[in-house]
Amino acid sequence: MSPRPIAVLLAVVLAVFGLATPAGAAPVQTLTWTAGNSTTEYTSAPSAARPGETTIVFENSEATGNTTGMSHTLTFDTSTPGYNHDVSLNILANPFDPANGRHEAVVTLTPGRYRYFCTIPGHTAMVGEFVVSDGGGDTTPPSVTAAVTGDRDPSGSYLGSATVTLTATDTGSGVASVEYQLDGGTWTPYSAPVVVSAAGAHMLHYRATDVAGNVSPEGMAHFTVVERPGDTTPPTVTASITGTQDASGNYVDVATARLTATDTGSGVASVEYQLDGGTWTPYSAPVVVSTAGAHMLHYRATDVAGNVSPEGMAHFTVVRSDTTAPVVSASLSGTQDADGHYVGKAVVTVTASDTGSGVASVEYRVDSGQWTPYAAPVAVSAPGAHTVTYRATDVAGNVSPEGTVSFTVVAGGDTTAPAVSLQVGGKQDGSWHYVGQATVTLAAVDAESGVDSAEYKLDSGVWTRYTAPVVVASLGTHTVRARATDVAGNVSPEAAGTFTVVAAPPPPDACPVSDTRETVVIGGVDSQVENIDTGNGCTINDVIAENAEYASHDQFVKHVKAVTQELASRGVLSTADRNRIITAAIESDIGGPPAAAGKRGHADL
Repeated sequence: MSPRPIAVLLAVVLAVFGLATPAGAAPVQTLTWTAGNSTTEYTSAPSAARPGETTIVFENSEATGNTTGMSHTLTFDTSTPGYNHDVSLNILANPFDPANGRHEAVVTLTPGRYRYFCTIPGHTAMVGEFVVSDGGGDTTPPSVTAAVTGDRDPSGSYLGSATVTLTATDTGSGVASVEYQLDGGTWTPYSAPVVVSAAGAHMLHYRATDVAGNVSPEGMAHFTVVERPGDTTPPTVTASITGTQDASGNYVDVATARLTATDTGSGVASVEYQLDGGTWTPYSAPVVVSTAGAHMLHYRATDVAGNVSPEGMAHFTVVRSDTTAPVVSASLSGTQDADGHYVGKAVVTVTASDTGSGVASVEYRVDSGQWTPYAAPVAVSAPGAHTVTYRATDVAGNVSPEGTVSFTVVAGGDTTAPAVSLQVGGKQDGSWHYVGQATVTLAAVDAESGVDSAEYKLDSGVWTRYTAPVVVASLGTHTVRARATDVAGNVSPEAAGTFTVVAAPPPPDACPVSDTRETVVIGGVDSQVENIDTGNGCTINDVIAENAEYASHDQFVKHVKAVTQELASRGVLSTADRNRIITAAIESDIGGPPAAAGKRGHADL
């Protein structure tokens, strides 16, 4: 059975100004941020809020889409000009921490703008802001609409599932929250389109609240979901086990399992397997089993219609051909005195060989210490008598007898510690802060026995062996310390330095006067595609440029195809959205009258 990854308990660092809540009083609102597998954006985040006592919820868990065990922080900016700096909040969350990735804090918000970001190195693109407003006399509730989409049958029922998308706007204080209620259930915060797949008639109520506290009238969307007709037959899946077998039918050293699935209806959607009672795992390549012993492989397949095959089983046994342990030896090197003692240090080199299945690992321990994987010659510099014990294991699992080598280390003549220095480099702003990242470089010298190692410690982290310049991308003020050790064991005084990393300024807005219509509209034809920012301040409507001059309608359509192809290649547009925009361009009259309706149906999208 595959072992479950060991969850590393992560500390939750909370430093919040104004946490006190008057007795009996409740926070005026709850603001929720969520994170998942992305390192460039939060899964969901608020855009507006009301002033006063507020409950902050930050969840980074499997429930919010984090399937990799990745850590994220929710950190409020307390230094960038133009934002409120009266709340200091820094929450570190991980799906496997003691709170399962969900943390809360109570803060006091004041009118203005707040900026938030993730401090994990490599996650600095996860940044955003929200506005706190007292309403400013706004008494008009927001507007909220619902759009139901999905495949439909001739009676208008949705096949398999229906997706409800809610859109809210408020021209006064701004939208604070949107909620929905499905089939009389509880009111739920809306953060993404709602997919309803249960067969039957459904009623979805929805409402929105603005920052001033005005609540919209409840809207209603009524629709019916029916099961997709057609494929009700599960797929067929088989397994074949291959490898070299002995006279008893056991597989020698390794067995390979291959799964094959077919479905004559909707087609195979996925194949899974479970080895020796472990977790179900998607099958993408033959399963190689080399662990000696009896094994049971379960397998199943699912087709596009959702039909699941009966579980299949394959039972087999793997045995080892190699029963001979590897051979391992050790040698000593170093400068010796007249008594044969090693001056300053002794170096132990371990060598292992195996003519059968091959060496899998070599381990050693110094005196009564812990067994340690051997990767390079071991230098022992502590004065005194020592014994190094060593052993090797081959691929078949055979372990060699333990070997030992004993020796004595005496102090050498070098009593002078090495010198160490550090340098911080990178692009700096006018305040000498490093923009985006800083690079820390260490240098150590020793004129006698020579430098053995250099180490650094960043902020409150652990001492780490220095092998290459260290890049620090986490925003904020940092302290770095450095030290070096020479071959004789002398340790230098620590060198220290402090520097600050700030976020890189945003790129200039390429379209300061932008077309901000909600959807992409071309010559009055609404494509129903959201008119989003393409990444440089220009919306999709801006780059389509319907008001520019074109020699003909065909030239305009070619222009739209070119710019949408570029947006699709950058991931700004999906293929489906690109096709909708091109269709709207074809049906428009930009550049001249469009082609005949019969010809438009054959346009190359």
